[in-house]
Amino acid sequence: MDIDNLDAVASAELIRSGAVSARELVTAAIERIEARNPALNAVIHKLYDKALAAADDPALAETPLRGVPALVKDLDGSTAGDPWYGGSLYLKKLQWREPADSHAIAQMRRAGLIIIGKTATPELGMQVNTVSDAHGVTRNPWNLDHSAGGSSGGSGAAVAARMVPVAHGGDGGGSIRIPAAFNGLFGLKPSRGRVSNAPAEADPWGGLVARHVLTRSVRDSALLLDWLSRPGPGDPYAATNVGQPYLDGMSGGVTGLRVGLLTANPLGGPVQRECAQAVVAAGAVLQQAGCVVEEAHPAAYAQMDPQWFGTVITAWVAYELEDLIRRTGVEPGPGDLMAPAAAALKAGRVMPATAYVAATEAIHAWSRRMKAWWADYDILLTPTSPVLPPSLDALAAPPTDDPNRSLNAVAFTAPFNMTGQPAASIPMGWSDGGLPIGVQAVADFGREDLLFRLAAVLEQAAPWADRRPPASLD
Repeated sequence: MDIDNLDAVASAELIRSGAVSARELVTAAIERIEARNPALNAVIHKLYDKALAAADDPALAETPLRGVPALVKDLDGSTAGDPWYGGSLYLKKLQWREPADSHAIAQMRRAGLIIIGKTATPELGMQVNTVSDAHGVTRNPWNLDHSAGGSSGGSGAAVAARMVPVAHGGDGGGSIRIPAAFNGLFGLKPSRGRVSNAPAEADPWGGLVARHVLTRSVRDSALLLDWLSRPGPGDPYAATNVGQPYLDGMSGGVTGLRVGLLTANPLGGPVQRECAQAVVAAGAVLQQAGCVVEEAHPAAYAQMDPQWFGTVITAWVAYELEDLIRRTGVEPGPGDLMAPAAAALKAGRVMPATAYVAATEAIHAWSRRMKAWWADYDILLTPTSPVLPPSLDALAAPPTDDPNRSLNAVAFTAPFNMTGQPAASIPMGWSDGGLPIGVQAVADFGREDLLFRLAAVLEQAAPWADRRPPASLD
């Protein structure tokens, strides 16, 4: 039985049928990690003993994903008592641990998932490629000489390599969607307030950050959002629901949906030919399925000032580091922080509060102008990334302290962290060189249901899940 190619829903069905046990699924996932991870460097903390104990626990609830193995990104989710380094050599030296599960991780467990390890991330999520002094380089399972993306690159590489069917991630500027695109996966950034950041955080990165999962099937993502979207105690706000469970609404079709296509970068950067062609191909599939498709996008897009985004991230990373210094009692020493984090800490400590408020207010005003476009359209379709997964040789130069260095890489993703709208990367084929390509669909605030319906149509018309990367084959 080829259980490593099953999605989470099918894996859980095997357990319910009695064909396999939870322990057998977890053990098989551990064996896959041990065989495949050395080439990829995706899993950095192994929680095997805890996972096997959880698989054997007779009290494990009869939930939709009972016994399915999963991984957690070592940044956006804490697991009780386990290492939490955030991709930072500073925290790795301290062997830092968090005392409790985050609310989202607790919901993953309540859905039945068994967490068997944690995945690599760049330091504090500040790069779109998973490279750090703490853990080295995470490689792309489709081509080991290329990037797996970031900052949820470890999760993306692990799911694509069939180590597990689902892995947790977080997205502050494209950090779920870019690894999804680079690894041939489905990756949804939910609406702001959809998934709780409790208990340690309320509004990380000023509302830019959203948490969810990376999966090989649309239905896995939909089912888990039904579980993860339960508000946490004391949340400052929560996104409203459309009423129907996301999994139940996936089959609703797309007839009559109004879709705007955007293939050029409104911020002026280049877009590789194959990335733009994938958007056109997806539009053709959707038109055949009953959508009204035309070239259109918000006029306000080009009015975005990248300094707003950079200011917010700088202030928040500085705050996060100050908070860690307070909690650990240890100031980072020379070489403990990489250039982007060290620069953010230095700049954030002297940044006027008025500069941060001005940036957030500018973002909100611009977001109103952006979101007005959705009064006439249901979906904006863009490239997820303007480039194919870059070679690791191209990333060999040390990261700079310029927070806008990666602007072009996130030109299609970061704007929707700023507006708070739901956006998903959907696999749409492979390049001539065999690298995955993703297209991004963006819906109005709170309308994840439309993204699941649209992605389900593309998944059926242009299936991706059965094509396996070389690194998934032992």
